[in-house]
Amino acid sequence: MPLKKAAAQSKKPKASRPHMPGYGLPAGSKGLLPWSWAEQRLKKSHNYWITTVNPGGSLPPSPHTMVVWGLWQDGWLLFSTGSKSRKARNLADSANCVLCTEHANEAVIVEGVAEIADVGARRKFLSQYQRKYKFDMSSMRLDILSMKEPVFQVRPRVVFGLWEKHFQSKSTRWKFE
Repeated sequence: MPLKKAAAQSKKPKASRPHMPGYGLPAGSKGLLPWSWAEQRLKKSHNYWITTVNPGGSLPPSPHTMVVWGLWQDGWLLFSTGSKSRKARNLADSANCVLCTEHANEAVIVEGVAEIADVGARRKFLSQYQRKYKFDMSSMRLDILSMKEPVFQVRPRVVFGLWEKHFQSKSTRWKFE
């Protein structure tokens, strides 16, 4: 996967209603969730579900879902994984993925594109990761900073906010340009 120097997501996404025929969602924008609602949950989630697609080889492509630890950093969701992990191999074949926060009753679902994070993003990631998870990454630091092991940053394309308690009135879709 090529290294891309990515700028932080600076623009707020455009909010609208998700297209969900048969679910009774109202027309119009009254009651849509603010983007800050989604960002707050993206920052606070301890575990994230990531779904990638196994290319399948001689079999049909199949989804692969796994739990990762990660950080919402500068408008991207960052996570590390082993270079030989199924996630990493799948993302090398197709960068499209879906990431979800851990609490389905206040779900944030990110459809996005994974890229390899640059060294600057990795440095920031390592210091924030230590604070968030109280997990010592010092034994992996050199491999992460020398680009031997991947740190992915997922750029959102579409994000869904689904709040169970207010499902019909507040379900929101945010689109990024």
